[in-house]
Amino acid sequence: MAITPTRRSLEGQTAIVTGGARGLGLAIAQRLSADGCRIILWDLDFPDLDGSAAGFTPLLQQSVNVADLSAVQLGFQDALAAAGSVEILVNNAGINGPIAAAWEYPIESWDRVLAIDLTGVFYCCRTVVPHMRERAYGRIVNVASIAGKEGNAGGSAYAAAKGGVIAYTKSISKELAKSGVLVNCVAPTMAETDLLREMTPEFISTIKAKIPMGRFITAPEVAAMVAFAAGPDCSFTTGFTFDLTGGRATY
Repeated sequence: MAITPTRRSLEGQTAIVTGGARGLGLAIAQRLSADGCRIILWDLDFPDLDGSAAGFTPLLQQSVNVADLSAVQLGFQDALAAAGSVEILVNNAGINGPIAAAWEYPIESWDRVLAIDLTGVFYCCRTVVPHMRERAYGRIVNVASIAGKEGNAGGSAYAAAKGGVIAYTKSISKELAKSGVLVNCVAPTMAETDLLREMTPEFISTIKAKIPMGRFITAPEVAAMVAFAAGPDCSFTTGFTFDLTGGRATY
């Protein structure tokens, strides 16, 4: 007996994924594409992106610095011109910054981490939300971190930024609750991505020791949770932070 294939859950929708050239962003884009989305990637550059290897062809690859409001606005104008509408925004772009004691943390590094990891989320939401409100539909997924809930010694800027993302998500979700636009977070523990190169072996070992499952999360596991939060089955949850910590956070 032939089985009729089911319709892909995000067929016909367009998603912008920031920081989409590699790591978690690329994995998220791959999953959303597999679920039927047209994908627009935002990143500073795309040196390693191979569409055939990635398994999908982006509708657009745009060089956008999320810490620059004018760049975000221009990028979104071009995205709308190409796609007509944008239903999904995944704010994934981020950096870890150096590992240093809070009282010795480099000022320029603090400013850069907050600009990309927190202010970038604000700029992207501020730019995209009016379009979603006008259409009375949208899904925004902000990639935070368990560090935003618990903090990590040596990573104060990153933790502060991700804590801010969680609080910002809660606030904006309440403002948009009746608009058809839902806003949620995911808060993964450390993942096997290029960000590990920015961390010391001691810091990595300390983080892994806190995870009851005894391993780091994989990029496809993060992507699966993002796909749910961005999809139609997530219809009555907004302002929430989905845990992805292997049992570290049970709240």
